[in-house]
Amino acid sequence: MDIRWISSVLPHRYPFLLVDRVLEIEPGKSIRAYKNVTVNEEFFNGHFPGHPVMPGVMIIEGLAQAAGILTLHDREGRDEKLMYFTGIDKARFRRPVVPGDRLVYEVEILRLRQTYCRLRGIARVDDEIAAEATMASALVDR
Repeated sequence: MDIRWISSVLPHRYPFLLVDRVLEIEPGKSIRAYKNVTVNEEFFNGHFPGHPVMPGVMIIEGLAQAAGILTLHDREGRDEKLMYFTGIDKARFRRPVVPGDRLVYEVEILRLRQTYCRLRGIARVDDEIAAEATMASALVDR
């Protein structure tokens, strides 16, 4: 699933859209997607000049966007809904993410209700864990 399809599911746009492609999706269960990290990313201008490192909050946001695709992609009326973070637990950052990396997001649903979900996400670079977190989100009307 390419960027056009992703843009039909998520409301995010450049420079805040952090998912480039969906590799696998198992509805109601899990997703694998990725972001190609390039030196042209806006956040590298200030984080850090001369030593670009992707901010950890942006990695977690990418996981959340992958989670949004997983939970919204087949939901009826998705154009009228947004996913809001309600919690981030057990976030850990294991290695820096730098320009040239392919950041692979792996997200699984732990609990899914009509207006609430709890998910576990891992972000990897070359099969090495870069970050991980448990996330909670609420589904709200736009």
